Amino acid sequence: MDERKTTVDGGLGDLEPGTRQRAQLRVRLTDTAWTALCVLLALWAVWSAVDLARGATAWVYCAVAWVLLAVALTLRVAAVRRRTSL
Repeated sequence: MDERKTTVDGGLGDLEPGTRQRAQLRVRLTDTAWTALCVLLALWAVWSAVDLARGATAWVYCAVAWVLLAVALTLRVAAVRRRTSL
């Protein structure tokens, strides 16, 4: 008398509008996009700072890179806080 319970694996489910998986997909995609943007801006900022330290005269590129990185990180933190407070 061995009764086995079978588990039904629903998988990912449907990605139709309004479903929970669709909302999770949107959040994951935006997280990936923000992370990629911040990484690229950080690499650009560090690269331009290294060039500036080597004697390059492109200090404007360095300043713009750091400002854009600061803005992107600020917006990223604000988006995460807004998402968790809802």
